[in-house]
Amino acid sequence: MAEGSVAAGQLRSLIERIERLEEEKQTIAADIREVYAEAKSHGFDTKIMRQVIRLRKQDSTERQEEEAVRDLYLSALGMLSEPRSEGNTSS
Repeated sequence: MAEGSVAAGQLRSLIERIERLEEEKQTIAADIREVYAEAKSHGFDTKIMRQVIRLRKQDSTERQEEEAVRDLYLSALGMLSEPRSEGNTSS
């Protein structure tokens, strides 16, 4: 029965760690919401800020490939007045 109690103890420990991390995640998410609310109160567009943060997580090659495909789609739909030049994208 010792083996079962060890497994139960390990399981309980893992579950409790996950629960603590979930609580920390909720706290961090609340902190992030507060920062976005502060940014909004200063007149910043939080939707654009979220996009910028997402883009900053990408490496420049991935970002350029995504921009190229997006421009291709926009051009195909007639929504892009002129194609972006290679030097016109910012990193």
